[in-house]
Amino acid sequence: MKYTLFDKSQGTLKDEIFSGLTVALALVPEAVAFAFVAGVSPIVGLYGAFMMGLITSLLGGRPGMISGATGAMAVVMVSLVSEGNQLGEGMGLQFLFATLLLTGLIQAGAGLLKLGKFIRMVPHPVMMGFVNGLAIVIFLSQLGMFKTGGEWLTGTTLYYMLALVALTMAIMFFLPKLTKKVPAALTAIIVVSLIAIFGGFETATVKSFIVERGGTGISAGLPTFAVPSIPFTLDTLLFILPYAAILAAIGLIESLMTLNLIDEITETRGSGNQESIAQGAANIVNGFFGGMGGCAMIGQSIINIKGGARNRLSGVVASLALLAFILFGAEYIEMVPIAALVGVMFMVVIGTFSWGTFKVWNKIPATDTIVIVLVTGLTVIFDLAIAVVAGVIVSALVFAWENALRIRARKFVDEKGIKHYEIFGPLFFGSTQLFMSKFDVANDPEEVIIDFKDSRIADQSAIEAINKLDEKYLRAGKTLHLRHLSADCVRLIRRAEKICEVNVLEDPNYFVAIDTYKASSKAKERAAATASGELAFKH
Repeated sequence: MKYTLFDKSQGTLKDEIFSGLTVALALVPEAVAFAFVAGVSPIVGLYGAFMMGLITSLLGGRPGMISGATGAMAVVMVSLVSEGNQLGEGMGLQFLFATLLLTGLIQAGAGLLKLGKFIRMVPHPVMMGFVNGLAIVIFLSQLGMFKTGGEWLTGTTLYYMLALVALTMAIMFFLPKLTKKVPAALTAIIVVSLIAIFGGFETATVKSFIVERGGTGISAGLPTFAVPSIPFTLDTLLFILPYAAILAAIGLIESLMTLNLIDEITETRGSGNQESIAQGAANIVNGFFGGMGGCAMIGQSIINIKGGARNRLSGVVASLALLAFILFGAEYIEMVPIAALVGVMFMVVIGTFSWGTFKVWNKIPATDTIVIVLVTGLTVIFDLAIAVVAGVIVSALVFAWENALRIRARKFVDEKGIKHYEIFGPLFFGSTQLFMSKFDVANDPEEVIIDFKDSRIADQSAIEAINKLDEKYLRAGKTLHLRHLSADCVRLIRRAEKICEVNVLEDPNYFVAIDTYKASSKAKERAAATASGELAFKH
């Protein structure tokens, strides 16, 4: 993939800049909220969003995708920070930074080993369940903005909040129908902010949101380099390793699933391996510079893509704008109504949810419907990683079961008295039992041929099934021949020779024949006869 910061053939400079600014505004409350979830200071979340966004935008495999502090990783971090603090005041944060270093190494290693390509194997029903579940999660996360002091808003305050949210959504919906020269989301945030400020509306702002949750504001300096202050011992490694592995898995799954989604929306293709390396590098930098780390964010990524951004520049603008907010524009950003940002996220929910699910509900296999519902529910109840892994496992089991039932055998005896079994369908762990039931060892003639022209041997279970079948025929004093094996099947059997006794013979009629046999004189004579063409097996 050719590296470019901005390619004018893929978008406009205006769209890149304005989309980046919109994303930066949307990142602020998200980063602050997830920092509180993780049990760390808001500035740690903001630093994390800045560094994740900048590094993955510059080095990642999916231009236009936005990374930052995320809830999926925050819910794991809270236990780590809590356990760390029990070892000493402030140690939780230091253990978090150390864990991020190890998390980054695992993620970068996955990219270098080219494991990112396996995300392409995620079935489409899992993808639909993923986006639907994530849309619901984003929606539910925004409902917390309608609370103050742990209580739901009521009366005039609630009505003001709802009115501003509705106005934000209306601007984002109708403005693109009038003109696409101005960014709808950024325009909506600015307009609603001006109305709230000069109209005297009593509504929550970014400032009040932070203060209510124990913070003081978003103003701070540049992040500084520091090695985590922890004891570098085996006990420390054993403590942080499980957390690092979980965070790495969640981060990669969420990032690569988001990458797949953006690929579909833009009809282009990113690099999962490159993105894995970039995610790892970003988390390592967070560990050294005091950020909470993170991964790709589907909500902000959708905002960016829907705003017309297609290049790395938009993510760089968003990250630098976020840093500028922290350094210079804190007082202005703190004045933005939470309602405006909630309205933007509600529009993201509408754009993210796969509404086509309802159209295909009765047109797809029931198993696909079950997978969609399962992944959606698990994403909401647990987290994305559990949901996707469960969805893939269920899809794989369904696929294996359906293919296991497809194996069939056509049987006939030729003019020489040799019985033929023509196998149809794949022979693998799921179909071996049905395969074995097709044979009548007791009543078959002395020579039996299994023809795999319309089948293939797929795994060790298949080889073992053939081995057991051969033993049955040999005990009955009969000889078994395998025919029409593809080159990969032959290689598989040859690699398994230690447990499956095979003899590779050149067959004049079929080019490749593999005869399983025991070391008996009778078997040797028949094998030699077959090799020399003395036994001509014809259909």
